[in-house]
Amino acid sequence: MEAAVFILSLVDCCALIFLAVYFIITLSDLECDYINARACCSKLNRWVVPEMVGQSLATVLMLVSLHWFVFLLNLPVAAWNMYRYLMVPMGNMGVFDPTEIHNRGQLKSHMKESMIKLGFHLLCFFIYLYRYDAVHWCLEFHMQV
Repeated sequence: MEAAVFILSLVDCCALIFLAVYFIITLSDLECDYINARACCSKLNRWVVPEMVGQSLATVLMLVSLHWFVFLLNLPVAAWNMYRYLMVPMGNMGVFDPTEIHNRGQLKSHMKESMIKLGFHLLCFFIYLYRYDAVHWCLEFHMQV
C-alpha cells in the first residue's frame, strides 16, 4: 500500500514539476514580449485548477497514508493554491489577469512564485523517491526472510 502511495505521489509530482516549468517558460515569454498578456494569461489560467487538484491530491495521499511530515510539508502549498484561486477579484480573467499582470510587479511575483514551486516540487520528488525506495527495500527484505 505504501509503495503505491509513493508511486502515485511521484507521478503527481512529475506532473507538477512539468506545470511549474511550463508556468516559468510562459511567464518568461511574456517578459520578453514573445507573446501578449492576454494569450499568456489564457494559457496559464487553463492550468491553475489542475495544479490545485494535483497538489491537493498529493496532500490528501500523505494524510491518508499517515505520513505526517510530508503532509505538513505539502499543506501550506495546497492551501496557498486554493487561497489564490478563491481570492480572484470579480471581473478578473482568473489568477493571471492580462490587465494587471504588468502592474505592481505582478509578473515578477508570479515568476518568483513559479520558481519557488519548482524548487518545492523537486524537493518533494526526491523525498517521495527516497521514501519509495526505503519502502521497496523493506518489502524485499521481509520477503527474503
